[in-house]
Parts: sequence; structure tokens; C-alpha cells
Amino acid sequence: MDPFDIIMRGVEEAVTVDELRQLLASGRFSAYCGYEPSGKIHFGHALTVSKLIDIQRAGGQVTVLLADLHAFLNHKGTLEEIQRVAEYNKHCFIALGLDPKQTKFVFGSSFQLKPEYVLDVLRMATNTTILRARRAMAEIARQTKAPDVAQTIYPLMQSVDIAHLDADIAVGGIDQRKVHMVARERLPELGYEKPVCLHLPLLHGLDGEVKMSSSRGNFIAVDDDPAVIKQKVAKAFCPPKTVKDNPVIEYAEYFVLPALGKLSIDRPEKYGGPIEIENATELRKIYASGKLHPADLKTALAEAIVKILAPVRDYFAKNPGAKLELPD
Repeated sequence: MDPFDIIMRGVEEAVTVDELRQLLASGRFSAYCGYEPSGKIHFGHALTVSKLIDIQRAGGQVTVLLADLHAFLNHKGTLEEIQRVAEYNKHCFIALGLDPKQTKFVFGSSFQLKPEYVLDVLRMATNTTILRARRAMAEIARQTKAPDVAQTIYPLMQSVDIAHLDADIAVGGIDQRKVHMVARERLPELGYEKPVCLHLPLLHGLDGEVKMSSSRGNFIAVDDDPAVIKQKVAKAFCPPKTVKDNPVIEYAEYFVLPALGKLSIDRPEKYGGPIEIENATELRKIYASGKLHPADLKTALAEAIVKILAPVRDYFAKNPGAKLELPD
């Protein structure tokens, strides 16, 4: 498959497509994605991790930012607590398939306290309005009703991160778009290149809420036990004949079909018999028609997820000290 097609599959938006093509034509490119170490790694994170793996397959270098200072600014705990979670998160990323020999794992605190970094943040602050900074942070801030000064610093730091990590491509969920646009507009004013930005869809939580989140507990963790996965999927929001905003449909589309190439549904003949679905269009059509019952879809999805996440369970079985027990 062409490197461009590999990188673009499953991407909701690329800013811009032409710039991405030019970057790939140069033969050398790098990408980064930042993660707040605030809890378990779930499917929402796994979507961006899979894109980083795609970028590695396409020949790019990858940096994972373990954003401990960002998490601290976003009230996710003490730095010591956050850094313990970050180490556990790092192991989750490796278990999901990121090659530790080809991936740079960088703690934010390892470079974000250096004078040159701080000066760039301050320089950007002089040319960014408070309103713009708050808007950029609004979708990912922990405190939005009574925001503090940290909320305005956070998106400026994200922008400067891209430059100081020497990343050509910034990867994130579509909720990162406003932050990335600040980076594209402001970094050239500081003498840096504007990044290409790849935005992935936001997955709905198991409860049907607009975003999967550790704080809401509406997620499937990548190191969940099979029994837990099956229980969570069985309780998931999945209205009959409804494909829009249906988390069960989304997980099949974005994880099962790309990973396995098909979704196998084993059901008795009296309920239609076994079927194999090979693409998202087919899945949506069958489900919307009512020919596939939610219970059958959930059972098939749970079995597929258990299979896909087997390497993660194997990794932690071989590295028990790497796992950190965190509440759901």
C-alpha cells in the first residue's frame, strides 16, 4: 500500500493533504502524539496509537510525549503520581504494537522546563489572546466552569511541544484541532515550520456519551481481562437499527475490521445463521435494516476485541511489574 494511503486510512481530517504529500515525497518525516498520563489506556488512545504505527510502517519516525506537566496543569494529580501512571502507559503503548526501538518516549518534564522552551511559550503568549487560548483548550480541559491560568498555558505548551520535539506531523483526536490550528498559525512567527495535522475521530463511550474517557468510566481498557471486556460490551449502548453515534458499531469499524479484516457473527440458523462482515459499509447496512440483532453484534464484537487485545494481556503476563492497577 502507498505510504500516503497507509497514513490517511481512518483519518477524519488532514491539514493539509497537499502538505502531507509534499512531506512524504521528501523521504524523511517524523510525527508525534501527546498523552496525558491520567488513567488507563483505552480504545480512544489506541486509535491514535494505531495511527502512529501506520506512520512507522510508512517510514516515519515517531515520538510519544508522556505529558506529565500537561497532566499536572490539568489537575490530574501530583507529578509523582502522574509519572508512575506514565510509565505504565508507556508499557501499554508498547504492548499495542509500537516498536520501542523505533519510538522515542519522552517525558514532558524532561524538556519543558528548559529556558529556551519556556521562552518560546512566553513569546507565543504575547501574541495569543486569552479568548483564543481558552477556546483551544475548552474541549480537553478538566475545569471549564471555573478555568484557571493553567488552562491558557496548556495549549501554548502543546504548540511549542511540536517544535521542540522536531515533529513534522501532529497526531490527535479531532478535539485537538483548535490547539493544532494555534500551532500552525503561531509557530512560524517563532521561526519554526508549521506542522501537518492528522485528526482522528472521537469514539463514543460505552454509554453513548460523546467521548470515551477515563474520568467517565465509559471505556474498554486495552489490558482489561476477557470477562471484563464481555461484561462491558454486553452493557454498551446499542439501540436497534441505529448506526449513528452507536459505540458498538464504531468499535467494530475502527478496531475489529482493520485488525481482523472481518467481523464473524456466529448465531443459530433460526436467527439468520453465521455471517461474516468485511467492511464498515456492509456492517452499517445490515444493522440499519434490522437483520442483525444488537445482542448478536455485541457478542461478536466482544469476542473479536478479546482476540485483538490478546498481545496486550500476554505482554503484561510476561512483565507483571509493568502493570499498574488503577480503578475503572
